[in-house]
Amino acid sequence: MRGRDEDTGEFLSPSRSQQRREALEVLALGEKLVSMTEAQLAKLPVPESLLPHIRECKRITAQIAHKRQLQYLAKQMRRESDEALEALRDALDEKGDAARREVAAMHRVETWRERLIDGGDAALAQLLDEHPAADRQLLRQLVRNTLEERKRNKPPRAFRELYRELRELLLQGEDAFADDEGDAEAGSDQDGHGQGRD
Repeated sequence: MRGRDEDTGEFLSPSRSQQRREALEVLALGEKLVSMTEAQLAKLPVPESLLPHIRECKRITAQIAHKRQLQYLAKQMRRESDEALEALRDALDEKGDAARREVAAMHRVETWRERLIDGGDAALAQLLDEHPAADRQLLRQLVRNTLEERKRNKPPRAFRELYRELRELLLQGEDAFADDEGDAEAGSDQDGHGQGRD
């Protein structure tokens, strides 16, 4: 049973339900770590003392034994400092965000590629409106070559080249946008209030 502070009446330790929630969070974190490859783990700030337990958990495939080993891993993780576990969570969140951004960028590039192939000059004009620095002739040539490849059932060299060209173009646009956002934030930090956007 939890004790209470005689002066304030506050509980001295977390409730059982709070402790259970925290234990389940650590268990979920342990499951994530076990599902990762050695290369992925190497990029994370995993405490050295946990690595043997993670590897042992990966090695055991029998369901009951695996579950037991996972619970043991979680128990070892709870012995680590809060800072160490928080650093792990932060690193995993950043990797998750980065992966989502990468997938979203890939979809944008693929969408534009299909629009250029199917939509012809109208799609190209729209792309050039959004990205004036794009090389109109090169893109038009790559679209033409892609259509020719499809017609003749040739390997998709131009199709891939078009993807690379669009990816570079769209990523440059995103970098410029990020720079603008950073400049706006820096300006708002300097004068105490940001400029409103239209």
